[in-house]
Amino acid sequence: MRTYKASIPATPFYPCLVKKKVPPELRFHDRLLTLRKERGLTQRALAEMVEMHISQIRRYEGGQSQPTLDAIRKLAVALSVSADMLLFAQDERGPDDDLKLQFEAASRLDPEEKNVIRSVIESIVLRNTFKAAERRFTNADSGVTPR
Repeated sequence: MRTYKASIPATPFYPCLVKKKVPPELRFHDRLLTLRKERGLTQRALAEMVEMHISQIRRYEGGQSQPTLDAIRKLAVALSVSADMLLFAQDERGPDDDLKLQFEAASRLDPEEKNVIRSVIESIVLRNTFKAAERRFTNADSGVTPR
């Protein structure tokens, strides 16, 4: 029996899978404010930790400005959280509830079995991505506006 090694990237990019919308109450500025207060930090203290002016922290927390990637990294380090925690709601990313148990179980498998699962998931996602693209192009050719 032959075995084949899967060559799937460790962090594949699936733009079609990120469909969950962020409720207005869970935006970056709200999470930043909440995390800062939970840590007992003033705006000035956080600004000093991340080497920014306090007015920039105020703009972030007021929702008037969006941080750069470097600023997000510095804020995450200062607040001892992941950048994901600053950017996404707790259940905004990751598998749906009906798949969480299976993914947790799969995370305990050996590397070879994980590669098999990764290959199967990758092939299904690619197939569905191509089907969606085909539908868009077919609709575009026929003059139908896709939803």
